[in-house]
Amino acid sequence: MRAFVFLVRLVAAQFFLLSGAQVAAAKDLLVVQVAPLSGPQGVTGRAIGAGARLYFDHVNATGGINGAKLRFVSRDDGQNPETTVRLVRESLEREAPVAFIGSVGTNNVEALVRDGALARSGTPLVGAVSGASSVTGKPSIFIVKAGYRAEISRLFQQLGQVGQKRVGLVFQKDALGDDVLAGAEAEAGKWGIELVARAGYERNTTQVEGAVESMLKANPASIFLGATTLAAVEFVRQYRERGGIATIYGLSIIDSKVLLDKLGPEVARGFAFSQVVPPESKSVLPLVREYAKLKGQGKHADLGARSMEGFIAAKVLVAALRKGAASGAEAGKAVAAIRKLDLGGYSLDFSASDRTGSTYVDFAMLGRGGQVVQ
Repeated sequence: MRAFVFLVRLVAAQFFLLSGAQVAAAKDLLVVQVAPLSGPQGVTGRAIGAGARLYFDHVNATGGINGAKLRFVSRDDGQNPETTVRLVRESLEREAPVAFIGSVGTNNVEALVRDGALARSGTPLVGAVSGASSVTGKPSIFIVKAGYRAEISRLFQQLGQVGQKRVGLVFQKDALGDDVLAGAEAEAGKWGIELVARAGYERNTTQVEGAVESMLKANPASIFLGATTLAAVEFVRQYRERGGIATIYGLSIIDSKVLLDKLGPEVARGFAFSQVVPPESKSVLPLVREYAKLKGQGKHADLGARSMEGFIAAKVLVAALRKGAASGAEAGKAVAAIRKLDLGGYSLDFSASDRTGSTYVDFAMLGRGGQVVQ
């Protein structure tokens, strides 16, 4: 009788252990986005989040990761660095997410680096929306595109080669603008370019009137916008309304689709911009075809020109999690170990010290009728 009771208890214990293991294996993997969902940069935060959600939904619909589902949550920091730090800290302490994704803004990412909580936990921030040299290569920060300095170098090389050597610079007055200024001044001399005017505008605003006035007065052949999306929209609008004729080049962080929608094809025509992830028009790439297929399968709010960046970040994170990472620290190590990851014609490698992952930089322009011309 005693042997029978012991056997029953042993079977029951094994059953509950097995059940517990299955529950643990099936536990949701939480991924958190802390980014602006409102305010002037809300359009960027929402677009990045929409791209990430598009891929996460696909992964969940096809079985998840080792039986676990991805749970994706976006929280609004209003692009306030202190709020970014607070929300990330609260999430680390209360939820222990497996990763963060798509935080927006150089100042915001710099604040996370200074705070140190992210690095101490080992939890990765994948697809941080900044290419500034002040954040690339920092612990737990992984950027899935080329840095701003690479963009500026390629642009100034192109301008020098075609003889457009009188350049005006418009920048946001913050860490983003500091990096753009430093990069522009470093590259100008290499290509015989003269920076004939430098004009800043206040961070997280669209108050660009002073910058417009400066550029009209200096009359450069080209203007480079180291600006965010809605500030760029307002600058182009006011500059063109006042008769400005310079070719305007925008940093990759400017959402060209939003600019086109808000300005219309006639005003937006001739706006040139750098691309650091493949555009939807590059359908020859398997990555782009996959994105287009998933996008076409249903309605996904807030998908825009910047959403591919969020989609890529999500693919990188999923590739790391499929290696068995089940905690933030494990995920951070798995992302850092990525070498020559081909996402379908777009490759990433985090072996370099700056961890930008990619050196891809291309250019395009809005042509007649709003068509994108490569």
